[in-house]
Amino acid sequence: MPLYEHVFLARQDLSQAQVDALAETATKIVEDNKGKVVKTETWGLRTLTYKIQKNRKAHFVMLDIEASGDTIAELERQTRMNEDVIRYMTVRVDAHEKGPSVMMRKSDRPERSERGERGGFGGGDRDRGAPRPDRAPRAEQEA
Repeated sequence: MPLYEHVFLARQDLSQAQVDALAETATKIVEDNKGKVVKTETWGLRTLTYKIQKNRKAHFVMLDIEASGDTIAELERQTRMNEDVIRYMTVRVDAHEKGPSVMMRKSDRPERSERGERGGFGGGDRDRGAPRPDRAPRAEQEA
């Protein structure tokens, strides 16, 4: 059976319980149409890059699905009619990702303030405007 990833964005003013109910509704649609939801991930309330239908934030939910194309068509039809869902996308994949998705692993990365031995921004401890030993001196310009 084909494998899919279905991600939807729910309105920011919904509670977490309402978002979980939306995920359960999507799961029920898939299972009623002889499909199977392998994994459900709630990525939480995140800031959007741009406003979507006057929303600055949205609840993100991802479902890993094993189902036929007709089941996915029905899921998308039902999702399209739901006023609480502001965007959705379904993608066919070759294999489901084992363990947590990239969005869930994002918090495992070190913070930006923990930089390497170079320190902060720029070229390290070099003084600006000081002569560089690896270059010939600049020719003075006459005005």
